[in-house]
Amino acid sequence: MQKLIEGLHHFQQSVFGTQQELFERLSQGQSPETLFITCSDSRINPNLLTQTQPGDLFILRNAGNLIPPYGPYAGGEAATIEFAIQGLNVKDVIVCGHSHCGAMDGLLHPEKTQGFPALNRWLEHAEVTRRVVAEMYPSNPSDALLNIAIQENVLAQMENLRTHPSVATALAAGRIRIHGWVYKIETGEIFGYHPENRQFISIGIQEKRLESPKHQVMEVVSI
Repeated sequence: MQKLIEGLHHFQQSVFGTQQELFERLSQGQSPETLFITCSDSRINPNLLTQTQPGDLFILRNAGNLIPPYGPYAGGEAATIEFAIQGLNVKDVIVCGHSHCGAMDGLLHPEKTQGFPALNRWLEHAEVTRRVVAEMYPSNPSDALLNIAIQENVLAQMENLRTHPSVATALAAGRIRIHGWVYKIETGEIFGYHPENRQFISIGIQEKRLESPKHQVMEVVSI
């Protein structure tokens, strides 16, 4: 806690003054253009990854970057999504998974989440991911399954996102775009899903496909 208090003092004394105009403007309201849905993992910092300022991203975080399908008992995720789309009129929605995801590891290895009943119930929203991995990749080595699950989960949650009325309406009107990303912690790379070739490809100067048993690993220099 002392580290946090010291950081707060540094912010107030050394940082706030350099960005006071920004914060004064933000006090009048927010107008983010992107809803960023990602994991609650402490290693993920959306503003750092995208080099954005306060007010640029409307962020929704939970264990495993899960999006429950829309239903009569809509919770915090549904409320946040609805407000972002209808209230803030965001233009882009990003579902961002990440390497070494503990939630996906727990999904694949239920014995690791024994004693966490709330977490186990929450991971039921990733049941589609678990089934896809089990049925589509039965012969893959166990050490490769985590990365597979991380990628497949992003795709599954993108589909769940489309069940939300606010999202479906905005998509039909061409007002929003949905993106699937995977962040590789150890390299700093972000891989974006390309539906035309069904691959996650690095977003950067040097583009390369994320390793997946579905595809040959290739490297492509962007032009």
